[in-house]
Amino acid sequence: MEKKYFIHPTAVVDGPVEIGEGTKIWHFTHIMSGARIGEDCIIGQNVFIGSGTLLGSNIKVQNNVSIYDGVVLEDEVFCGPSVVFTNVFNPRSFISRRKEFRKTLVKRGATLGANVTIVCGNTIGAYAFIGAGSVVTKDVPDYALVYGNPGKVKGWVCQCAEEVAFRSGKASCKACGKSYRKIKDKVEYWMADE
Repeated sequence: MEKKYFIHPTAVVDGPVEIGEGTKIWHFTHIMSGARIGEDCIIGQNVFIGSGTLLGSNIKVQNNVSIYDGVVLEDEVFCGPSVVFTNVFNPRSFISRRKEFRKTLVKRGATLGANVTIVCGNTIGAYAFIGAGSVVTKDVPDYALVYGNPGKVKGWVCQCAEEVAFRSGKASCKACGKSYRKIKDKVEYWMADE
């Protein structure tokens, strides 16, 4: 049976794994057994994907990213070069903490810029945008623009990644026209004609 995905000859894939149709896995990548990767993903060079990971469809993982056990990336997530995920909050080389892994969830459409570090146990909201070099130490709301160390909410972004400004709890994207409403610190997509 013909494979409907591409694995570069230098990549190492420990079976069994699930790899969706149309996915491309590039140079020097290592995928551990038990990993699940959806359709139409692009996994860059020198990426590590642990055995307890789940990657949705249409994900882009740039070079030099390690995705450890306990990390879940929903559909359409973008991981820039050298994004860092952790799975143990208080590691010591001489103490086994495998039973203490903390789950990290990156929701649909979120972007993690180059060199972002995600401390384990946090959730990155849908379509959130984490600026390059930021360190995420707590949950990030949907559509939030976050940057800094520690990362803080500095604004809000559209699904197309353009910044939006709220007036009286409503905003429209100047680039694509999508509308949003904000109640306290919660932003949601909103059909303007409702």
